[in-house]
Amino acid sequence: MISYKECTALRGIAILGIMLHNYCHWLRMAVKENEYTFSEANNDRLLDVLENLDWNLPIHLLSYFGHYGVPVFLFLSGFGLVMKYENSTFNPPPSTFHFTKYNYLKLFRMMIVGYVFFILVDYMTPGPHHYALLDVVSQLLMFNNLLLTPDKVIWPGPFWFFGLMMQLYIVYRLLVFRRHWSILVVLVMLCWVIQLPFLDDTAMLNRLRYNCISGMLPFGLGVLAGRYGSRLNVERLKKWQWTLVLLVALPLTLVLCLTAQTWLWVPVMILVAGIAFVKLMPQPVMSWLVWTGGISAAMFVAHPTLRKILIPISHRGDLYAGLLLYVVATFVVSWLFMLIINKMPKPKL
Repeated sequence: MISYKECTALRGIAILGIMLHNYCHWLRMAVKENEYTFSEANNDRLLDVLENLDWNLPIHLLSYFGHYGVPVFLFLSGFGLVMKYENSTFNPPPSTFHFTKYNYLKLFRMMIVGYVFFILVDYMTPGPHHYALLDVVSQLLMFNNLLLTPDKVIWPGPFWFFGLMMQLYIVYRLLVFRRHWSILVVLVMLCWVIQLPFLDDTAMLNRLRYNCISGMLPFGLGVLAGRYGSRLNVERLKKWQWTLVLLVALPLTLVLCLTAQTWLWVPVMILVAGIAFVKLMPQPVMSWLVWTGGISAAMFVAHPTLRKILIPISHRGDLYAGLLLYVVATFVVSWLFMLIINKMPKPKL
């Protein structure tokens, strides 16, 4: 369905969206996203800026849509798990304990580098976070998503992704691994139904969506794509057909964002648009995205620290100067982080 090179390019697109979103949505003038909760006011502001275009439109769009890089990563994780554990010769398969331990250590290996860097800088810059003992322990063990107010205790905020991934790894090994596709479909539908009664309950919906309930849809689609995607024969599609897919998916993404019920299904259109996009990329752009995808793990753990250091430039009025310096610094520091991470012992399954 998608090659390894295209998967890596998708990782590059996803990390660029997340990195830029996590800078832009901290700017006071930017349109805020609907990520953990749904707000009509945010949609109204988005429509207003689309009707009254100005030079800040890229910031608004990155702030509102950039977080959808997360479901792209979840899709690729589900896809990759099938490629590694179901479409290969793991016989006998790893036990639940060894599978969970291996993937925890794999995540910890990259998380700890960024976490230590962030804490050191956090306490040397204005407005440091208050780190309670439980906050630190739960981050290191990746269960802070389960706490009562995850958005208050997870710091830096993007690191909620580690707890989310650990939950999905456990669900995959216990309930999905080499089981009938219907079980996965039931899980996806169950997670959708659980959210429905709380669309107007901001606090409860926020708690739910900090956990695997929000990620089961793109993750499940990744698993299904890994198992059955080759049957779609997408390699037969021509450039003009992929262009048509992209031109349909992009406006549908916006339409689905506008109501609470359809908002829950936006990741489907994001994934369709993302796959179409990489299928259409010219070679020079594809090469750059593949390189970016190759350091995406380091970029993920490096960018929160650089945001805190550099965002005052944009707050003082130099919006794009601050954003450009942030992007350049993130690429440089991520490359250095990748050197450090590659020197660390790799976990063995």
